[in-house]
Amino acid sequence: MSPRARIIVIAGAAACLAAGGTVALAVITSNGKGGKESKPVPLAGAPPLALDLGVRTDPEARALRRADRLLKKNRAAARRIFARYDSPAARIGAAVASWPDDSMAKIEQLSREHPDDSLVLLHLGYANLWVGDSREATAAWRRAATAEPDTFSAQRADDALHPGFPPGEPLFVPSFEPPARLAGLSPPRQLELLARDASKPNARAKLLYGLALQRLGRRLSARREYDEAARLALNDPETQVAAALGHFAKSNPSAAFSRLGPLARRYPRAATVRFHLGLMLLWMARAQPGALAEGRRQLRLAEKEQPGSPLAREAKRLLAGLEGV
Repeated sequence: MSPRARIIVIAGAAACLAAGGTVALAVITSNGKGGKESKPVPLAGAPPLALDLGVRTDPEARALRRADRLLKKNRAAARRIFARYDSPAARIGAAVASWPDDSMAKIEQLSREHPDDSLVLLHLGYANLWVGDSREATAAWRRAATAEPDTFSAQRADDALHPGFPPGEPLFVPSFEPPARLAGLSPPRQLELLARDASKPNARAKLLYGLALQRLGRRLSARREYDEAARLALNDPETQVAAALGHFAKSNPSAAFSRLGPLARRYPRAATVRFHLGLMLLWMARAQPGALAEGRRQLRLAEKEQPGSPLAREAKRLLAGLEGV
């Protein structure tokens, strides 16, 4: 099982471990290309494969994850595994493993059979980009981003449409630990338990369930949980920060900043406000001059305001990941 599927709700501060490296890498390497139109030039190698298996543990999901891991070292073996199944995910995997052959035609056919499937449309975009047609790639990604907006595939399409941003989105990092009873549970059981807890009027439970949903790419569902938590605890800076962060969108970052900015004035000593403001500013590092420096400053303030806390530790990790940037 992939690390993304295994780790849903471990320690709260671990939520952004990957994000620290992701932000640093994107700040260094992002070149503003990708979704923009350019001269048709086929790309070397094969398009990426971005399976959206969530927390599935059924035999097909396990097989597809294994095939995905094999792609880089044994494409023929990966292709044989993908060929055992007829789902859109498996057929996409087989096409990527067979690239170029007749892969483009197969993905186009799949998109005609599943015109509103974000996973299919995402890979139609990748395939078009790899054959040098950035215009068609962008069109496919736009469809993928709106067809099933509450999916990991839609989020990946949004990444492709906004190459000047780090991939994914800023994750909420709670200042508290998840329930001990989650330890040792499988990802599906973790998610089931979190959903059950969040069905009650408990703000912290909704924050944790929202975080799990956010990590799985279900941004709209996560936003609903964060908004409900904020309504339940109007004077808690943590719930208000989560609700603000849940409205982050690469197409309109101001939707989140307009909510988070006033919280910095309302709660000037709250580490959660400083931390998440800094995190969002890192996402803006290439698009907004001065955002990187201000993001660093906010993370240092978060570390200072609540030393030794999960947020302080995460701020330290993020700052370390940005050294030399």
